[in-house]
Amino acid sequence: MRALVLLCCFVASLLLPGQAEEAEDVSEEAPLRDRSHIEKTLMLNEDKPADDFSVVLQRLRKIYHSSIKPLEQSYKYNELRQHEITDGEITSKPMVLFLGPWSVGKSTMINYLLGLENTRYQLYTGAEPTTSEFTVLMHGPKLKTIEGIVMAADSARSFSPLEKFGQNFLEKLIGIEVPHKLLERVTFVDTPGIIENRKQQERGYPFNDVCQWFIDRADLIFVVFDPTKLDVGLELEMLFRQLKGRESQIRIILNKADNLATQMLMRVYGALFWSLAPLINVTEPPRVYVSSFWPYDYKPDTHRDLFLREEISLLEDLNQVIENRLENKIAFIRQHAIRVRIHALLVDRYLQTYKEKMTFFSDGELVFKDIVEDPDKFYIFKTILAKTNVSKFDLPHREAYKDFFGINPISSFKLLSQQCSYMGGCFLDKIERAITQELPSLLGSLGLGKNPGALNCDKTGCGETPKNRYKKP
Repeated sequence: MRALVLLCCFVASLLLPGQAEEAEDVSEEAPLRDRSHIEKTLMLNEDKPADDFSVVLQRLRKIYHSSIKPLEQSYKYNELRQHEITDGEITSKPMVLFLGPWSVGKSTMINYLLGLENTRYQLYTGAEPTTSEFTVLMHGPKLKTIEGIVMAADSARSFSPLEKFGQNFLEKLIGIEVPHKLLERVTFVDTPGIIENRKQQERGYPFNDVCQWFIDRADLIFVVFDPTKLDVGLELEMLFRQLKGRESQIRIILNKADNLATQMLMRVYGALFWSLAPLINVTEPPRVYVSSFWPYDYKPDTHRDLFLREEISLLEDLNQVIENRLENKIAFIRQHAIRVRIHALLVDRYLQTYKEKMTFFSDGELVFKDIVEDPDKFYIFKTILAKTNVSKFDLPHREAYKDFFGINPISSFKLLSQQCSYMGGCFLDKIERAITQELPSLLGSLGLGKNPGALNCDKTGCGETPKNRYKKP
């Protein structure tokens, strides 16, 4: 780690003096870069109307409300995973999340992708830490700033669950509506830069918990570095722990690469891999994109063709996420349904074991404490694996149920066999039908180009228009 810090300081000593001189008048000296590859790759110049996914999304929302949510609420799944799905989240656009240390070019990269530089829409950038808020860039008919408290109150958006992080955080949340064609298809989220010498508690809100909320909902995660900030501190290490299981969504970016000569670029690239290797414990290493994401032309005598190809490759990844919006949304709801089903089966097994061990003279609290402390003694998890189609890799951690049952008494739940009605059927049968038939059928209809018929949402209320309680009638 000492060698890495020395390398960063050496690179900084090479970069900063020249950069400081150029920063004073860069817009006048450096020519603007051609943007045609961005418009071509992201198909921003095409005049075709936006696809209407309302029928598919309404059917997806119908399946969630009628087949998944009843079991989710009955067994209080949200208190185990702290992940509540709203209608706004189901219908939301793909989300692209920007993470990384301070002043590595996250906001500048967003300005560049959207062509906002030198306009009244651009995000503020600078050499010092400039972004102290979570900034959500969305599409709108005109430039408009939305306060965090309004975003959290508007159930038509997907950000209402953020209210649980408190008013201090909502003051650090801001939404910006911009009339841009790319934002019709995707939402960008800019985050505060990670500052290793600042304690998380000084932010005034649970920074890591907020990051986890956005990570869980992001379709693509850009983790941005620059040659002068390669060292990994405690806060960045914590961030990568939160990214576990989301490796397929992560894209690591080495920004400002045109400031380095070839030999130094190779050293920095290797140092970045060496620094991140202990944090990303996967067989296949993550893809690192090397370029310079800002509006001005590449520096002379640098690898222009390489940087341009890397940039186009990253844009193709972004476009793929946009094109696969519905497929990813259906897969996400199905994954959520599988987790809800496993949770319900486990709670049901805990309850069955509790009832079997209870006698007339037993102390119920002591009996259940013994079960929760050592579930393997009573074959709780092994029984689920033996009798149901459940992968051992999908099982929640045993320790999580100590906290779960500490809040929710076992007596507050019913057995799965009792969660049935003559008209509505059984909760377990409905969620299993959604996992094995309804959601795969909906996904298959997209691949065949069919138009799934709209379903009636009168019984579930999923067709109701979300309301903003801050909006005047």
